[in-house]
Amino acid sequence: MLYDIWTVFWRDWVVLKRRLTKFILSRMVAPMLYLVAFGWGLGRSIQVESGTYLDFLVPGILALNSMNISFNSITPVHAERIYHKSLEEYIIAPIWPDAFVIGKVLAAVLRGLISSAIIVVLALVFGAHFTLTPLFLLVLVLNCIIFAEIGFIAAMKIRTYEEMSQVNTYILLPMSFLCGTFFSTQALPDLLRYFIELLPLTHTSYLLRGIGSGSEIALGSVVVLLLYALLGFVAGSRSFRQLNR
Repeated sequence: MLYDIWTVFWRDWVVLKRRLTKFILSRMVAPMLYLVAFGWGLGRSIQVESGTYLDFLVPGILALNSMNISFNSITPVHAERIYHKSLEEYIIAPIWPDAFVIGKVLAAVLRGLISSAIIVVLALVFGAHFTLTPLFLLVLVLNCIIFAEIGFIAAMKIRTYEEMSQVNTYILLPMSFLCGTFFSTQALPDLLRYFIELLPLTHTSYLLRGIGSGSEIALGSVVVLLLYALLGFVAGSRSFRQLNR
């Protein structure tokens, strides 16, 4: 089982390693724009309860970035299934079906963590203050896992590339702006806030911001992320097994 997972993961790592420099440079652009525009520009006129707006912003950018990178790292599986037909190689290969799901998700998590590390370095250069702990890293990993699984499920279910892009439009884009990344959800109307607080990115933003500032940690949010990760794996595994029939 572990060998099967490693085989799937290693294939994606070899591909990433060949493009690692381009990957790192491309992942620096958006965070720098966020930090300059919101942290230095708009952020100087915004007051938060503790620290600066830049300190408030960085955990939100980490949550947002790890969501997007993890999700988009899985989308090539859709092209492999629909257009290239190379996914059939894994289907007929003598490997444990769940190993393919886990290997692909772990490869997406790696990309998400590399991109997050770039943001951490940039944030420190820009003068942000936050605390990195093992729990901080765990929350980042869970967020990457959840959205990699969502990407995998979409890749297994959706039939066209245009529909795949609609997942970004209707699911990821609203979460990017509403789930506590750039402002507190307390500013939203109650009904909308209750719905937003059911979404995983909201809990990631809360946790990263609380851990980074040394505030009290909402363990309930950790449980919510764990449940999302578990349900995502079950759904992703079932989707792949159905394709395998």
